[in-house]
Amino acid sequence: MRELLRGAWRTAVPEPGDRHGPLPPLLLALTVLSGMIDAVSYLMLGQVFVANMTGNVVFLGFALAGAPGFSVTTSLVALLAFVAGAFLGGRLLAPVTHRGRALLHAVLVETVLLGAAALLVALFPVSPGSTDSSRDLATAVLALAMGVQNAMVAVVAVPDLTTTVVTRTITAAFADTGRTGRLEQRAGRRLLSVLTLAAGALVGATLVLHASQGAALGVPAALALVAGLAAVRPARADAPWTARDRGRA
Repeated sequence: MRELLRGAWRTAVPEPGDRHGPLPPLLLALTVLSGMIDAVSYLMLGQVFVANMTGNVVFLGFALAGAPGFSVTTSLVALLAFVAGAFLGGRLLAPVTHRGRALLHAVLVETVLLGAAALLVALFPVSPGSTDSSRDLATAVLALAMGVQNAMVAVVAVPDLTTTVVTRTITAAFADTGRTGRLEQRAGRRLLSVLTLAAGALVGATLVLHASQGAALGVPAALALVAGLAAVRPARADAPWTARDRGRA
């Protein structure tokens, strides 16, 4: 248990000389953000995920089977916009060899997109009587932002911190424990990633249920801005952990 807690702590507060520098806590902040955004999209935009594409593929199957509450159009909008965001992120970050700058560039783009989505729903609130176009536009903007974020995660490449999908993270944590018979530091990082995603979903759901729609997206946009500001210093750093090829492990 001590190693588990140490692994979680050193992910949130890296030691000097950590091979990933300050990137892990920044990715944890974006994991919280992902949970918030998926809670907002599912509860407010109509049973669709904009960060978790595995869920959307399943939802698309539900919709094609005629399950009530699921929309083929909305699921496809989210999937296609996410793909577009991932492509955009890949193009944007391809020439960036500094991991801190890659994170900063992606988060700045994400902040603009989340701010645009917050403004959109503030001006055109989504409701059961809202037009499909307004709901789907908000879905597309959010999925675009999450696609950019996931492209950045692939570039930054900090093990076990994907910011969105935690199925493999949970599997790895407990498969390794089953194999070795003990909890290790890496399991702490993995479980912390799961908990931060759940915490983000809790906050996002609370905002949807008890705040305005503008606030439900304005708070994640503000968190993205804070993460961007926190990424400025790492983007200026010149250290071994900044090189992209050092992130593979």
